[in-house]
Amino acid sequence: MSDVTGAARWLEPSADTASRRNIWLACLIALTALLVFGNLANDARLDTKYGWDTRVNCAAVEAHAGGLDPYVVKNLKGTKLSYPYLPVTLDVFRPFCAGGILVDHFKSIFPVLAVLCGLLLPGLGRTRPSARDVALRVLCALGAFVGFEWVQATGNFAILSGMLTAIALRLLLLPLASEASEDPSFALRLAGAALLGLVMSFKLVFFPVLAALYFLPLPRGRKLTLIAAATFGFALPILISRLGYPDLFASWQLAMAGKIPDQHLVDLFELNPSLLLAARDLMDHLGLGDSKPAAFAIYALAASALVLVPFAVSILRAVASRPAREGEWLPSRLDRWLMDHPRAAMRITVLAMFALYLCSPRLKEYAFFELALYAAVLIVDLPAVALAAFLAAGLAFPTLISLLGTVFEGSFILLIIALIGFWILLLDFRAAPERLEREAAQS
Repeated sequence: MSDVTGAARWLEPSADTASRRNIWLACLIALTALLVFGNLANDARLDTKYGWDTRVNCAAVEAHAGGLDPYVVKNLKGTKLSYPYLPVTLDVFRPFCAGGILVDHFKSIFPVLAVLCGLLLPGLGRTRPSARDVALRVLCALGAFVGFEWVQATGNFAILSGMLTAIALRLLLLPLASEASEDPSFALRLAGAALLGLVMSFKLVFFPVLAALYFLPLPRGRKLTLIAAATFGFALPILISRLGYPDLFASWQLAMAGKIPDQHLVDLFELNPSLLLAARDLMDHLGLGDSKPAAFAIYALAASALVLVPFAVSILRAVASRPAREGEWLPSRLDRWLMDHPRAAMRITVLAMFALYLCSPRLKEYAFFELALYAAVLIVDLPAVALAAFLAAGLAFPTLISLLGTVFEGSFILLIIALIGFWILLLDFRAAPERLEREAAQS
């Protein structure tokens, strides 16, 4: 028996077990939801002063409004942390910080925004999502990898970039017309690509995620146009900051380079559960010194071995299952396969975003919220056993250990959980690359 056939049998139980499968899956979803909401309720009742990122951001907006340099930490009231975003964001964030409403009430505002993210997320080619699909997406947004718990605790503005990501995905993953060349929604996809690029400009290290747009089921010229629009969206805030705020842009560069003395530095090697930090810790454990080039080499090897190469091999394997035309080279063959399997192509696009985001060299705990949004698009179409595995590993387990008081910061627990989630999603694709097309044809 081939590994694909074996995986398919593991992922798709026989018909005589369907009733029992639905019962235990419903029980698992209910239990997972109970854990997620219980964990969030437990955090809400703690008498702890959370929300330091919201205070930093709004203090920077206030300093800028008062004519002070917000990139000098001593100008920020009530914090020792530095402001990491581009200068243009100081005016963009001003309405959110007006009157101190966000600082005082972020604990009640953020859950509403997280639910809205889940509601905004698209399906993969479906025009009418079921109530089950919507509920699963909301549950994943709130509970996967405890990312939202960290957003809530820190008051991080990843909640805003998460909303923009959800909107961008909804525009990019619109159902295709019967003929892609006559797709009337391409202008909306352009807007979605530009918006996704704008989101990536908030945290520059996530820029490679834009390359995933190549997997959309569109002619190559249109895909490259989308990537160009996304790149423009990414570059626009940088250009506006440099041209419209020259002094502040210079201060931002100094702050990011750590050249403003005696203040907090935003650094790639700052404590975070990323593959880069895991590589550095491995070097320390093996007594190989503190060489950054060596750390980056091990990081690149780990990202390739654990995520990127398995993903690429899985795609090439699916493409190779169809006969090639005479003289057809690999990119053209890939483009044809993607356009012949539009729902699978959209799934691959989001899985590629998940993979590239996961490989970021600076993956703070709150960034797992945006990773959860990519996962939320993918899990609703999983077969029962794969869905159960993802719910158990990606939601129930991290939520349970959070309830038990386990400290995530300084460990790689979240990274390991996210890698397991990625492999569950990848194995589902490897088992049946064309499953979504078959299901669409049967519905």
